[in-house]
Amino acid sequence: MSVHILKYIKSNIGQMAAGTMLYDWSLGGPVPERLAVRPVDPWPGSAEAGRWLCEDGAFFLHGDRLPIRSGSWEPVGVSEAWMTHMHGFTWLRDLRAYSCGRGTGVGARQLARALVHNWTGHYRHWHPLVWRADITGLRLSMWLASHEFFGEEVFADPEEEQAFQDTFFDAAMRQARHLSRVLARGLPEEISGIGALQAAKGLLYAGMAFDFRGTWAEQALAFIAREIDVQILGDGAHASRSPSQLLEAMQIMLDVRMLLRAADYALPEKIQHAIDRMGPALRFFRYTDKYLALFNGSQEGDSDLLDCVAAQAGVRSKSLSSLPCAGFERVSQGRTVIVMDCGSPPPRALDRYAHAAPLAFEMCYGRERLLVNCGMHPLLEDWRESLRATAAHNTLVIEHRNAFEIKKDGHFARKSKKRASLREEARSAVLIEASHDGYVPLNGLVHRRRLYLSDHGQDLRGEDTLISAIEPARPYDVCVRFHLHPKIMVSLINEGQEALLRMQSGTGWRFHVAGGHMMLEDSLYMGSGGQPRKTKQLVICRQVIDKKNQIKWALQKEG
Repeated sequence: MSVHILKYIKSNIGQMAAGTMLYDWSLGGPVPERLAVRPVDPWPGSAEAGRWLCEDGAFFLHGDRLPIRSGSWEPVGVSEAWMTHMHGFTWLRDLRAYSCGRGTGVGARQLARALVHNWTGHYRHWHPLVWRADITGLRLSMWLASHEFFGEEVFADPEEEQAFQDTFFDAAMRQARHLSRVLARGLPEEISGIGALQAAKGLLYAGMAFDFRGTWAEQALAFIAREIDVQILGDGAHASRSPSQLLEAMQIMLDVRMLLRAADYALPEKIQHAIDRMGPALRFFRYTDKYLALFNGSQEGDSDLLDCVAAQAGVRSKSLSSLPCAGFERVSQGRTVIVMDCGSPPPRALDRYAHAAPLAFEMCYGRERLLVNCGMHPLLEDWRESLRATAAHNTLVIEHRNAFEIKKDGHFARKSKKRASLREEARSAVLIEASHDGYVPLNGLVHRRRLYLSDHGQDLRGEDTLISAIEPARPYDVCVRFHLHPKIMVSLINEGQEALLRMQSGTGWRFHVAGGHMMLEDSLYMGSGGQPRKTKQLVICRQVIDKKNQIKWALQKEG
């Protein structure tokens, strides 16, 4: 019997037990009167989102709003991302940020307190989604780190105040007991990666905040140590190969370090070593505009948050040029920065939101982005699935099919088994050569890409080659796509063999192609927020008819 089936059976037995009255009774026990250690949440919230919640009664996330209706915590038809946001209580940061405004502090605190109290009345008992380990861990850590914000002020008479504190601590303890049992039993397959770290972090916060529960802290730290081995690669990247998930993992590790120091508890070397590796890796994925590269489910992110994380991590080293374990290369010449994906897809446990985009790259010039991947949607599942496609990235597509097959459950089926990459550097030029065999099971074709950047970053040359051991069974349609940032103006000239690109700063570029015909098509950009932005893409098309077929292109700065 496979490991996946055993974990599934074990998880479902645990869920059936959790839904019984006996299990609910077993979650009871002693309730503390105070926090022995006060965790701190150092991350900035959105004052705008706090204003929407305070003044309009609506949660605000990625530019979208969700009204609170009759105290309902389970609105019909919302995505899992919305449910995680609501029940994870990360919006407490937004209320805290809004409370710093003139005359808004008391109202924001009172609302935070009222919502926490309302939630404890609705969800004292186990719930399959709301009490899921990752959401419960996130909620516990946010509650305990924000308790000074919403729980320390006296807004009612002493009896009401005591009733609130008793209810709050009882709810926190019941969830922590449940979380400890779930972690001991083993998390189900759908809770992996960042979700697993969130679950362990919540238990650690409870173990440290409630001084008679040191065993919870030890259990959580042991779990985190195991997850570091699984999730944090030797080069510091996250095993999902996602810059945004690397950021989240880094925040969790910094939170853990801060809590242990506040509790005067010895920091495990494994956690510090992970932070030391992750800091330079996170810097690797930041362009000169201070935002993140768009690979594997990432958006640009918040530059202030990224600066805050970098400062806490103490990143001072020079930017890395390669992440060999994750399989990314970074080229910096003059004012040009290129990041290229030369790696293999992540393992099954972490590939749920990975993109089918082998050999894709992005290009930034100064503080402006020129060539971009399409990004991801932070809320809607259908959009996420579409943006995972190979065609949503700056790479080659055969027969309009994905280089890796994305199954209905979101995991990869067919994917590359072999990949190779080579980097050569001279004083004034860098060559990256990489290949993948993701299309071989479909048509026997291996894709090899060469990028050559020279002349102080003002001359980029590319070759996309398809190689087969035998003659193709039939002609195959091939497209090489180059998605442009929405601020780039573009026009085709010379009968579709060249394109002129104009950046917002006025800098011009000329795009040449040989070995195919170029077209200008519509595209979209999901670099931030939940609203797609219209943009354009250059598409080079041709048919593959020989054992070796090559498309050459160049992007050169005008003047």
